[in-house]
Amino acid sequence: MIAYIYKSRKKAELYLYVANKDDFSNVPQALYDSMGKEPVFVMEIELILARKLARENIETVIKNLKEQGFHVQMPPQIQNITTFKEPANYVN
Repeated sequence: MIAYIYKSRKKAELYLYVANKDDFSNVPQALYDSMGKEPVFVMEIELILARKLARENIETVIKNLKEQGFHVQMPPQIQNITTFKEPANYVN
């Protein structure tokens, strides 16, 4: 299965996968609008179960593309530095 990946113009690290290039007809209008005036094409990728994606479960991406025609990759959560418990062990 081929997927076409677009990035948001508004939100860093927000990506939209669609099953057909430049076809956003299955994407909810509110989601499309939240990505800026028009999402920016990033790449075409062949989705194969044996291949791993950097931050997404490939089975979930394929399932979403087949069932709803799109998949959204949300930005990673940023850890708050105040939540770290252990001090660093620096060696000089």
